Amino acid sequence: MAEHRVVVIGAGMAGLVSALQLAHQGLDVTVLEAADAPGGKLRQLVVDGAPIDSGPTVFTMRWVFDQIFAAVGTTLEAELRIRPLPVLARHWWDDGSSLELFADPARSFNAVARFAGLDEAKRFQGFCAQARAAYQALEGPYIRSAAPSMAGLSVGLGLRGLATLAALGPMRSLWDNLGRHFTDPRLRQLFGRYATYTGSSPWEAPATLMLIAQVELEGVWSIDGGMHALARCLERLARERGAVFRYRSACACIHLQQGRVCGVELASGERMPADSVVFNGDAAALRAGLLGPGSVRAVPRKAPPRSLSAITWSMRAPTQGLALDRHNVFFRADYASEFHDIFQRGRLPQQPTVYLCAQDRGTDDQTAPAGAERLLCLVNAPAAGDQDTITHEAIEQCENTSFALLRRCGLTIQRTGPATLRTTPMDFHRLFPATGGALYGQATHGWASAFSRPGASTPVPGLFLAGGSVHPGPGVPMAALSGQQAAAALMASPALTRWCPPVVTSGGTSTP
Repeated sequence: MAEHRVVVIGAGMAGLVSALQLAHQGLDVTVLEAADAPGGKLRQLVVDGAPIDSGPTVFTMRWVFDQIFAAVGTTLEAELRIRPLPVLARHWWDDGSSLELFADPARSFNAVARFAGLDEAKRFQGFCAQARAAYQALEGPYIRSAAPSMAGLSVGLGLRGLATLAALGPMRSLWDNLGRHFTDPRLRQLFGRYATYTGSSPWEAPATLMLIAQVELEGVWSIDGGMHALARCLERLARERGAVFRYRSACACIHLQQGRVCGVELASGERMPADSVVFNGDAAALRAGLLGPGSVRAVPRKAPPRSLSAITWSMRAPTQGLALDRHNVFFRADYASEFHDIFQRGRLPQQPTVYLCAQDRGTDDQTAPAGAERLLCLVNAPAAGDQDTITHEAIEQCENTSFALLRRCGLTIQRTGPATLRTTPMDFHRLFPATGGALYGQATHGWASAFSRPGASTPVPGLFLAGGSVHPGPGVPMAALSGQQAAAALMASPALTRWCPPVVTSGGTSTP
């Protein structure tokens, strides 16, 4: 194959997958990353000498990674050690109630029956059945599709899939749909939280997001070494196939010549020629012109509503009072106020829900770690990191309120200053420019939002998009799929096929 030079901007999950797949195809791949390590939002912080996953903490949809690893001649098990988690999550309310959901559906049914009664457990079964049907209907024509459209989705769904969506009520909100399933407000609250997996409000997200329940029911895993080990693994595999990684190398501009990509310019002033560029950053950065005027038309002109941001606390501290598992969620009774504060009032929630990842737990051994343990605590926040609306006093108040909720639920965390690192929307905005700290690209609000994300191919020849702000959306497996789709789009592009002589397959058909 003649040399085709590819620059991948950003070593996040999507950029790593694109780089790996393109290098495996023999292309000349260079990855530019502003940070000093791979991962992007899949970041790891060292607190009190301990590495703590401080971004995504849940590994699901392993079929995506089985597919990616198989495409480059290896397997997930050969490269990483992953462990299925018997408990999906533990949920706690400030009224003293709690509920575990399990990887085993029968155990979850019994847990819901003890928690809310047999009738509600049967409703839970009905909810799971509809979530499974929604996922099965949408996986092919939407999740796996490179550029889904309403017309294409209708054809891909077929009569059975259309009937499934009609029963779901695609124009109904997730919150409304959950009200048709559950009478216990706590269960409606618990499953409404799935909207936040896409950075959205349950009151505005489409009912189709209930399929996330099926994603978790198919399995949640932990990775030895943390989620960051997945990023390191993909980097290593890409290097083994010839990809070059340059860290602390921010990209300042994508250059075009006669309307198509011809290279990039680093913040240092260095210029690098390129025949194709994969941009693994937020689409908002292109829209804002941060990568130069030529690439602005690569994304829709109108800015969509931003998704959630967050305040996180990465900690190493002893805990007392509750039997935590790996994934824990702490709720208050008034759930609506959290999203009203964030999306309508643009302020930190006065009554936040708290997610706590206890990273030394989650195996069959339920013994609590001795001494300090590694924790990531997260609350949702507005993506206003580029504005002056989030004050230091408001952050302190949100922190006090969040940890007070943990104490009311029975959990005490013995924090000390040096053993805690806090990250705010302002910090996330600095890490991911033009986003305001939004961690999921655009909010998935309304049924049409599913079709408003840009795809891998763009109107700028030679420029391809990958990451959580493009189709199929945010989350580790979705970002990985977008990286795979960007690599496939580049390999199929006219710019590349000019370099590649036709290959005759066994069937006698000439293909590039």
